[in-house]
Amino acid sequence: MPKVPVMQAVVDVLESEGVDTAFGCPGAAILPLYAALEHRDIKHLIVRHEEGATHMADGWARTNGRVGVAIGTSGPAGTNMITGLYTAQADSIPMLCITGQAVSSKLHQEAFQAVDIVEIAKPVTKWAVQVKEAAQAPWIFREAFRTARSGRPGPVLIDLPLDVQQQEIDWDPAIDAPLPVAAVHPHPPRVEKALDMLLEADRPLLLSGGGVLLGDAHEQLRELAELLGIPVQTTLMGKGSFPEDHELFAGMTGIQTSQRYGNESFLESDLVLALGARFGDRHTGALEVYRGSRKFVHVDIEPTQIGKVFGPDLGVVSDTGLFLAALLEAVKRREPTKRYRSWVRRVGELKRTLTRPDHYDAVPIKAPRVFREINALFDPETYFVTAIGLYQIWSGQFQAAHKPRHYQVCGQAGPLGWEIPAAIGVKSAEPGAEVAAVVGDYGFQFLVEELAVAAQYDIPFVIIMLNNEYLGLIRQAELGYEMNTEVDIHYDTCGTDNVKVMEAYGCSGRRVFEPGELAATIEWARKEAVTTSRPVLVEVMIEREANTPRGVRIDAMIEPEEVPLG
Repeated sequence: MPKVPVMQAVVDVLESEGVDTAFGCPGAAILPLYAALEHRDIKHLIVRHEEGATHMADGWARTNGRVGVAIGTSGPAGTNMITGLYTAQADSIPMLCITGQAVSSKLHQEAFQAVDIVEIAKPVTKWAVQVKEAAQAPWIFREAFRTARSGRPGPVLIDLPLDVQQQEIDWDPAIDAPLPVAAVHPHPPRVEKALDMLLEADRPLLLSGGGVLLGDAHEQLRELAELLGIPVQTTLMGKGSFPEDHELFAGMTGIQTSQRYGNESFLESDLVLALGARFGDRHTGALEVYRGSRKFVHVDIEPTQIGKVFGPDLGVVSDTGLFLAALLEAVKRREPTKRYRSWVRRVGELKRTLTRPDHYDAVPIKAPRVFREINALFDPETYFVTAIGLYQIWSGQFQAAHKPRHYQVCGQAGPLGWEIPAAIGVKSAEPGAEVAAVVGDYGFQFLVEELAVAAQYDIPFVIIMLNNEYLGLIRQAELGYEMNTEVDIHYDTCGTDNVKVMEAYGCSGRRVFEPGELAATIEWARKEAVTTSRPVLVEVMIEREANTPRGVRIDAMIEPEEVPLG
């Protein structure tokens, strides 16, 4: 077997595992890996901040379902990656972070940029490991990919001391292959019991979580819903797994990202079949109301997720796609005659009556009007990314999503600044697709330097900013404390001139004050992004102290605007 540089073997593994793009920041402690990447088929984008690299790898992985790769040198490069690792872990995104490290003999001597990144990363990864022997490297990388993909997906960190990277090992890629990932099948009696419970219910709901998207189970979900005529809700992480213009779509339940008809449909249900959903607190609100007297079947690939928030009436450990396939087989075998037509009609009535207005013509612009325009102008093929803040809540409430993996949101960790690097990752995964990021004026500035990456590599996308010149979500949260403290970022005329910020990075943008200007400006931005191959900003100046519908219980939401009585 020939001897080769160990980092050459690592790159062989990366390529065979489906990595065609990596995002990173080179440095002295990781240069052997960069030397091995040179003249290979993996495209590399030089980021401006290592956190940006992780969010780009995250967006790339959410789009194509493969393992995203972020690379950094030692010390602060690794610590800068922690937020991205946490984000990927929280949302079950398969990702691999590779960090350089000081030489092994210096790790105990406080060497320059030597930090125990493995111990730091352990709480926010599925596995964090340092390669201590060069011969281990290809096998550790193989296991890293298997770990990232297995069960509930998630991130892995591999730390590479410089001296280990510089060695040679025996290696022949022609006789190597990815390690197998075990399929998690449901226990048949539990499938049958789940069907029994569905057929005993009068007002069942299918609740589609992020696990349906991760398991590519959206087609089976739709088949089951249509076969039995059961309404479907999605969680925020499941948004896009079921078309929102479908007769059976019953909205979203929650105390933030929800619809009025979604909450009411949930409250009137008597059984919930939850698929790959983790019952997050922004979804459930007060548990005693959420649980009520209804029954729950919880299907999840990760056994320890079942019962974590509350004990379901039935738990099923399974990949969502494999569970739905087995459930469909059971349905077809039994040929049940029960259908839920009156329940579907009731959900349809709620959808028609329990709405929120979005047609405002007021100045300053009201946020729902922005999403009305987004829904009208962009087609279902568009990929959207959004992060955290009032704009995320408005997006969840008003923005429609129809296709899997086309609506991407960092739902649990909610790091400010996620959208720009995530959009770069999405566009890198699907170069021919249209990509749009919905951002806030505060979070926009957290990783704004990654605009330079998009400009350098000709990566176009549209950025729609809702600018209220506030830390809007925190200002809203402060209402309960009867204060308005340290959240106002307005100064001079419009605060930061975000259009000039775009221009500083070689990009372009326009500012909108009137609702009647929205459609034309967004259409200009879409064309300008294609023409320039750069990101383009539409900065929308919205009313400064607008609030979102919110609450602590799904049966007692606060509506800041007048709504139909229903």
